[in-house]
Amino acid sequence: MDSILDKKGSDIVLLDIREQAVFANYFLICSGENERQLKALAENVAGDAKHKADTLANSIEGEAQYGWVLVDFGDLIVHLFSPEKRDYYDLEDLWRDARVVLRVH
Repeated sequence: MDSILDKKGSDIVLLDIREQAVFANYFLICSGENERQLKALAENVAGDAKHKADTLANSIEGEAQYGWVLVDFGDLIVHLFSPEKRDYYDLEDLWRDARVVLRVH
């Protein structure tokens, strides 16, 4: 979470999807205002996990230039969106049965 706040990520939501999915336990969803910020968020999330928790991302998918980056840690999947792509994909509505663990505006 600090990795995202450090790079000024906004509208952060942590969803507990354990009752809805078998491929992960949590989704962390965050907005970044532009390509540069999305790239910095993804790099910071992956870098902090490696240095602070000795955990490597299984994969990083998507590209900041297209408004969406996914950092997959297995049990936790971090979705970083531009505001437009976040509205388009609307994961909060798609996973509306998931429990909201944390919300930071």
